[in-house]
This record gives sequence, structure tokens and C-alpha cells, in this order.
Amino acid sequence: MAGMLIDGALRGGLKGRTYPNVNPATAQCIGEAPDADRTDVDEAIGAARRSFDESSWSRDHHFRAHCLRQLHEALCTEQELLRDVLVREAGVPIALTHSIWLDTILDSVSYWAELATNYPYETQIAARDTLAAVTSHRTVVREPVGVVAAITPWNYPLPLNIFKVAAAVAAGCTVVLKPAPDTPWCGTEFGRIIAERTDIPPGVVNVITAADPLIGEALVKDPRVDMITFTGSTAVGKRIMAGAADHLTRVCLELGGKSANIVLDDADLPALAADFAGVCAHAGQGCALTTRLLLPRRRYDEGVAVARAAFEQLSCGDPTDPAVVVGPVINARQRERILAMIEAGKREARLLVGGGVPDSPAVGYYVEPTLFCDVDPNAVIAQEEIFGPVLSVIPYEDDDEAVRIANSSIYGLSAAVHSADAERAMSIARRLRTGTVGVNGGVWLAADTPFGGYKQSGLGRELGHDGFAEFLETKSIALPA
Repeated sequence: MAGMLIDGALRGGLKGRTYPNVNPATAQCIGEAPDADRTDVDEAIGAARRSFDESSWSRDHHFRAHCLRQLHEALCTEQELLRDVLVREAGVPIALTHSIWLDTILDSVSYWAELATNYPYETQIAARDTLAAVTSHRTVVREPVGVVAAITPWNYPLPLNIFKVAAAVAAGCTVVLKPAPDTPWCGTEFGRIIAERTDIPPGVVNVITAADPLIGEALVKDPRVDMITFTGSTAVGKRIMAGAADHLTRVCLELGGKSANIVLDDADLPALAADFAGVCAHAGQGCALTTRLLLPRRRYDEGVAVARAAFEQLSCGDPTDPAVVVGPVINARQRERILAMIEAGKREARLLVGGGVPDSPAVGYYVEPTLFCDVDPNAVIAQEEIFGPVLSVIPYEDDDEAVRIANSSIYGLSAAVHSADAERAMSIARRLRTGTVGVNGGVWLAADTPFGGYKQSGLGRELGHDGFAEFLETKSIALPA
């Protein structure tokens, strides 16, 4: 596989170290990845800094758009290689790679290519008397923030590498991308494609990989870094925010979630079976998955029966099998954490399906699709992010209680509402303290739709004009009228 990308060169770490890349479906090493140290990080930051400060990259909107159009074409050309990497190192079921894990997100690069030239970087404010009693014309200028450290997770490695890097470079920033240790090739192959198939200049995009996730601290605490964009757990997000405080480095954080799926009492419950089971896609490793299912008491037994039947149809399997949607979790440590949470759930609620390690596949890091019912809204499994194939079913009395339960979380990333009455469902959606809501199966994820969370689900937004603006500073210039 490709090396790191530093200042336009594909190479290993300066000390020549590597670490094993493990396939979570087999627990076997599939190859090696470069193991960077702080010297490599220092070189990558230095390259990004020079490229931003000493070249025309930040000012040449049309050239950036040209490079992004090249990147889009190159990613499409290399699509099957990227699919293979996703399946082998992230354990993403191949069926899911035909959706938001790969195929449907590639065209998002074209969106940022258009924004690179079409975004209103300058706006005029009509002349008027200012607070200093001087009549002035004002120009508001939006300029790239500078060097961006992009730290990405292992559950959606390619989409988030693409979303963060493409938006940042479209805005005129330069980037140091650090993918998660478990998914290094999604980063190094992305870097290789940039180096070999685009005109993106040396230093604009740099990619470093390392076995130690704490190598990211060198990025977070370096004063040459102007912004950190991170997707991952809330605990790590807090640590990044604290590390960034010394230099008041800007942060954009997309963190954890414990999202609620509110099924109203007039909903078509049998039609929602696939929706209930969907929380187990990619072994439940998604921050926006609706892992709390809220059912009205008067239809509770019916809803539980639908969920149970849906979960009993699920099974873990080899992610190379096109029929599989529940693959492995990413590593042994994560599996043990999920199983510990399930054990806590057994003490708090009624286990209906799953609850352990499946008999088959016999190797790999698998967890059974697990369904709990009669869950108290304050139970551990109803409050803490499990990040595994686990659904907690919670009863409620009326719409007001459903909203209270949904909002009774430190998180506020996403939610869903289902009702035969779209207006009623929309009224519920507007009361939820979350960054995104899907109503009656509506899908919010798109390149032009802002994504992010309330409360401890993060700061800032990705995607859309809001996400693009995260990578821009605002300057106001005044001239006497």
C-alpha cells in the first residue's frame, strides 16, 4: 500500500517504522502501514504552513476548483480499489460500500469544486453612518483559516477523509490529515490519489499515519495549526478542545450520539421493521444511528414484536458477502467494551435477542445484533453511546413525554420521527434538541446539508455552506464614503 504523503512525496516515516494493519473480519494482518513519529508530524505541518503562507493556493479559487474536479474523477477511477480497502481494513460490508460508505459520497467532491469558485467570498454593506459617526462603505471578506489538522475515525473513514479534506482545500486551506490507526490505508490511498492524479501542489494535503492515536496531540498543540476538525468520541473531543486552548486554535468537533427514534401512535409499525434493524448496519458503528427506540405504550407490545422479528432475521457475516450488512466491529478492544455494556444492559432491562458473541463466524471481532426492551430512560444503555449493534426500546405515554425522553441526553446529534401525520411529525422534530432529524424516512445526509450536533455531540458543522464556512475567517474592511 501507499506511503504517507508529506510535502508532495509518498514515503514512509523518517525512522522507517511500520505497524500491522488488521482485518477485523479475520483478526489477521493484511499488511503494514507507516508509523509516524513527531518528527514526521513536524515535517507535515511545516509543509502545510509553507504552502499556505508562500504560495497562491489560498487566493486562486479557479485552480482549486480545477484540482477538486481532478480529484473527483480520480476517486471514481480508483473506486474499486477503495472499495476493497474499506472492506478489508474497516470491515465495512461490501453491500454498504454502494451507499454512503463510498459510492454515493464521491460526487460530493464536485459540490466543493463549485463552492471553491461560487462562494460569496466578498460582500458589500451599503454606506451608512457607523458607530464612530463616520459614513463608510464596508466590505466583508471571507478568507481561508490557514493550516487545518483533520483527524478522522475508523467507522466512516473514506467519507470523512473526503468531506474534511475536500471542503478545507476548496476554501483555500492546507491540510494535515491523520486517519485513525485502525484504518490507515483509507488515508494513504487517498493521499496517493492526490499525489499521482491531481495538480494539488506539494504541501497542500499531507497524510500521516501512526499506531499511537496520541500522535494527534502533536497536531493539536502545534501553534502553526490554525484549525482542528475532528470526528470521534466525545471524550477525545474534550481532550482535543483542552489541548487547543493554549493557542486558541479553532475547533470543529463532530462527536458522539445517543439518538432517539420516536414512533408515534399512528405510525405503520410493520413498515418500520427495516428501520429498526438499520441500527445494526456496519455492526452499529455510527454516531448518528437511532439506538433508542421510543414506542407509545398503547402500541408497545406490537412495536416490540416488530423489532424482535427484525432482529431475529439479522446475523453477523463475512463483509465480502453481498448479503451481509452486520460485519465485525473494528477491533478486540472495542468488542470487549460493547460486551461490557451489554452485560450492564442485562442487569437493567429485558434482553430479547442476541447479547453475546456469535458462534459464526468463528474468527474476527463480531457481536450479535442485540435487542433490549423495557429500558428505563435513565439506564446506562439508554444514556451511554455503545457504538455496537444494540437497540434499546423505551416506552412512553404521550408526545410530550416522548420529546422529554428524547431530549434527556447529554448528546444531541440526530433523531427520527415516524407518524401517519407529517405535520404532527414535523412539530415533534422541531422540539428535538438535535442537529439533524429524519421524518418518515427522510434522509438529511447530503453534501449541501449541514451536519453536526447540539450539546456534547459537538461544535460547528460539516457539509453545506455552514460546513464550508468553518474553514473561513471573516474580515471587515471600511472605506470612507
